[in-house]
Amino acid sequence: MMKKFQAKGSRQKLKQRIYLSLAISIFMVAGILTWLYFLAQDLPSLDELERYDPDLVTRIVSADDQVIQELFTTQRTLVKSNEIPPHVKKALILTEDQRFYSHWGMNFFRTVYNISQNVLTGKIHGGASSLTQQLARSLYSRIGFKQTYTRKLRELITAVQIEHTFTKEEVLTMYLNTVYFGHGAYGIQAAATKYFNKRVENLTLDEGAILVGMLRSPAYYSPIVHPERSKHIRNVVINNMFREKAINAVERNYFKSLPVEVYKPDSVDLGNVAPYFGEFVRRQLEKEDDELGVDLYRDGLTIYTSLDTRMQTIANRVVAKELKRVQAIFDERMLDASSNALSEILEKNNIPFSVDTVRLMIMDSLEMPKRIEQLLTVQGQLISLDIETGQIKAMVGGKDFSKSSWNRSTQMTRQPGSSFKAFLYTAAIDNGYPVTTKLLNQPVVIKSGTNDSTDWRPKNYDLSMGGETTLREGIRRSLNLIAVRTIQELIAPSAVVEKARDLGITTPLYPGDALALGSSAVYPIEMAAAYSVFPRRGIWIEPIGVLSIEDRFGGQLRQYTSERKEVLGRGTSYIMLSLLETVANRGTGQGARTIFGFQEPSGGKTGTTTGFTDAWYVGFTTKLSTAVWVGMDSPSISLGSAMSGSAVGVPIWAQYMKAVYDSLEWEREEFEIPEESVVFANVCSETQDLATEYCTPLREVFLPGTVPTQYCEIHGSRKKPTIIDF
Repeated sequence: MMKKFQAKGSRQKLKQRIYLSLAISIFMVAGILTWLYFLAQDLPSLDELERYDPDLVTRIVSADDQVIQELFTTQRTLVKSNEIPPHVKKALILTEDQRFYSHWGMNFFRTVYNISQNVLTGKIHGGASSLTQQLARSLYSRIGFKQTYTRKLRELITAVQIEHTFTKEEVLTMYLNTVYFGHGAYGIQAAATKYFNKRVENLTLDEGAILVGMLRSPAYYSPIVHPERSKHIRNVVINNMFREKAINAVERNYFKSLPVEVYKPDSVDLGNVAPYFGEFVRRQLEKEDDELGVDLYRDGLTIYTSLDTRMQTIANRVVAKELKRVQAIFDERMLDASSNALSEILEKNNIPFSVDTVRLMIMDSLEMPKRIEQLLTVQGQLISLDIETGQIKAMVGGKDFSKSSWNRSTQMTRQPGSSFKAFLYTAAIDNGYPVTTKLLNQPVVIKSGTNDSTDWRPKNYDLSMGGETTLREGIRRSLNLIAVRTIQELIAPSAVVEKARDLGITTPLYPGDALALGSSAVYPIEMAAAYSVFPRRGIWIEPIGVLSIEDRFGGQLRQYTSERKEVLGRGTSYIMLSLLETVANRGTGQGARTIFGFQEPSGGKTGTTTGFTDAWYVGFTTKLSTAVWVGMDSPSISLGSAMSGSAVGVPIWAQYMKAVYDSLEWEREEFEIPEESVVFANVCSETQDLATEYCTPLREVFLPGTVPTQYCEIHGSRKKPTIIDF
């Protein structure tokens, strides 16, 4: 009886233990499931996984299909699976995750081993993550990077989700598009560009091995900083590939024998070829990204622009060479012990250094502070526009973008000097005054300032004076006295302002007599656009740099067009073109032909401001309108005596234009004559009246109705005037 009772009690206790164990197990399972449930709450949904949307590099592309600048917060360019070479994929799997194609998101054996090591040492060890787990870590910043068990579990859950949603090939492609390769490069394409300057599909086996090897520690195995370490890890990857029979012995030996060679950009490369233009584009698009609904730095846009890197490279070279020449002349003047030019500059700008100290800085014997360097650096700019379209083809905004990003082509306003006379004479021609109109080349007085309290007596650059002089001769020789008499005797200053406005000048213009000599500041880019009107037969086109924008998938977001409007009659345009041709052929711009050998049909005008603080040349051909300015950033500092537009501006313009024409092999093209809008007649070279048989004739161009009606009387004939018909 006692034994039966004891047996019955034992069975009851056993049942109690079983029930208790079941309850504890159920509670533990429920707890674990609840814990896992809460862990999974902060993970991205499957929809987010399917909408994989990494930050990508926005590329600014030139008209000749060169990437001239990249904009990004994370330097990454997305590539497709079929663009990644098979040897790169094999190298990655054999090095990082050999069970990739068989596991379901985690490498079980590596994970178990790693957990045991964590328990034994009490520390969190890495190295067990599969490629999918690594992708989960890099895709979702919410998982975080702190080494905790919770992070590892979340990472594992996310990896399982990824494996459930995507194919192995898609996982591999996403991984290679997101992983960090060092030096700011995220993704295999950014790395291929950074280290080897090539598309990912063109990576050789050894180059792919270098990139895969450096994933373990991008900084430690950087082929740029540590080529020997890079070579070692490359060879480890190649040996792995041979051991797993992904390559043969011949391939292993060949690729291991190669040196580690990485791309070393030249000084003129990508972002360096057109930094001012790249910044110009960036500023423009920053104003529009909200309207377009894009993030300029994250959305992987492709921005197609008008810039031609061939022309830009020429512009960079010519401007740098000429600024170096002018800087040497300027420095020589500063070092001249008999000159007080440097002391005046230091005094006016409150520079707390002695003249001797600054001279030692100029001679590179002492380090020059940034403020003094900026003050004493000769600057320059060049902006070149396509005549037919108004597109920006080249832009140099200063001497050195790394030291000053201020774009002197688009952000600077300076007095244009005599280059403004083009607007003065345009107003005169458009108001019916023929180029044969004569004015006295004699001293004049200008009332300066809004209260007209100050007298200014301008002089011609060559200090000459004379008798009656035509408008053509006045602009050819850039005679200031003729220009001032034109605005005083023929047309009102307000008419000149109106004409400048028609031609696209937007800066404030004071309507006084001094306007004839370029006393009001202008933007260089607007000068280039204004001069384009003459060879374009009266049509003004807004300068344009950005042509279109595409999203990461190649869809067009916006296409840009320039505003166009007719601002001059075809006749007036051609007559001004003819006057400016005279300047280029026989006037202040003739150095382009006689010194630098640029013989293409062209027109232009020099400009030099009082005290030689600004030197300009704005000129055009049938293909390009180019504005050049040279000066100091401070308008109070002179370049030096005789540093005029002819001496400083023309050399840059001429060498740039000649090199462009020669390198692009452009054929000679004459300016078009609007035969229905102008009349040609022979005039006497002496009197400017219609020529007789005894005169020395000059072929001159007129608007209809403005041809002289009187023929020359001093040469003894009353023969009827000669009108030249087409």
